[in-house]
Amino acid sequence: MAKEAKKDLDATEPVEAVEPTAVAAQPVVDEESFAKAGKKSKKHTEEVKAEEERQARKADAAAQPEEKKAGPRPIARTRLERRGKAYKAVAKKVEAGKVYSLKDAVELAIATNPAKFDATVEMHFRLGVDPRQADQNIRATVSLPAGTGKTVRVAVFAPLDIAKQAKAAGADIAEDEEFTKRLEKEQLDFDILISTPQYMPKLGKFARLLGPKGLMPNPKAGTVTNDIEKAVKEAKAGKIEYRVDKQAIVHVGLGKVSFGTDKLLENVNAFVESLKSQKPASIKGQYVKSVYISTTMGPSIAVENIYG
Repeated sequence: MAKEAKKDLDATEPVEAVEPTAVAAQPVVDEESFAKAGKKSKKHTEEVKAEEERQARKADAAAQPEEKKAGPRPIARTRLERRGKAYKAVAKKVEAGKVYSLKDAVELAIATNPAKFDATVEMHFRLGVDPRQADQNIRATVSLPAGTGKTVRVAVFAPLDIAKQAKAAGADIAEDEEFTKRLEKEQLDFDILISTPQYMPKLGKFARLLGPKGLMPNPKAGTVTNDIEKAVKEAKAGKIEYRVDKQAIVHVGLGKVSFGTDKLLENVNAFVESLKSQKPASIKGQYVKSVYISTTMGPSIAVENIYG
């Protein structure tokens, strides 16, 4: 048995010697290269940190409001000091705090006109009304006996036969349906628009165009009427419309400086009588609180109680 085992061992092929597995060679690190890489990494880190700090400072500066440097304070000037030389020269003629009679006020307004053109003489009436109340929202017309001194352009929107009569009465424009084409093109080459009641609905779509400019016909102003011929003649002769504003003041032009004292007084008296007739029944207390007169660019002059 021992012999058989020995034969088996002898018959076994010799086993080849296994060489040891080669270990991957590790690269040899150059100490000089490592030192340079370290320096670059350190430098990059410092640059990133510096950039972050810079961005942080920028964000803080943007969050804080910039302080404005206080400059020299503007010098406060009175209204008179802001006026021109011509105004200052004539303003000296008006005594501060004095209330003038109507005649003296008109004469002084003419004398204190600083403009080189024929200025309008204006009057301003502060009323004791509440314009928010329907019965106190004053709006009316008056014919000035001496006229306005202005060339008034009158337009009429009415049926063809009435338009022809209006043209003969002195209307500058008198048309039927053709008139709406003017409005569609926004050609507002007129100062007063008169219409018949039956044609008023056709003007409804132009309310935003005409209304803000005070051109929309209104029965209270006498510009919505069947008597077109009369309305045209009155407008041409010097009929004006006036109304109270939100501050309860009526502003009205009553002629030109060239009219002289007498004609201006005629217009003023006619207007005052008209204003008196518009006094609301619900008014308690003083109706007209103050009156001032001036030319377009002249100083304001206080007028005594001329309305009773």
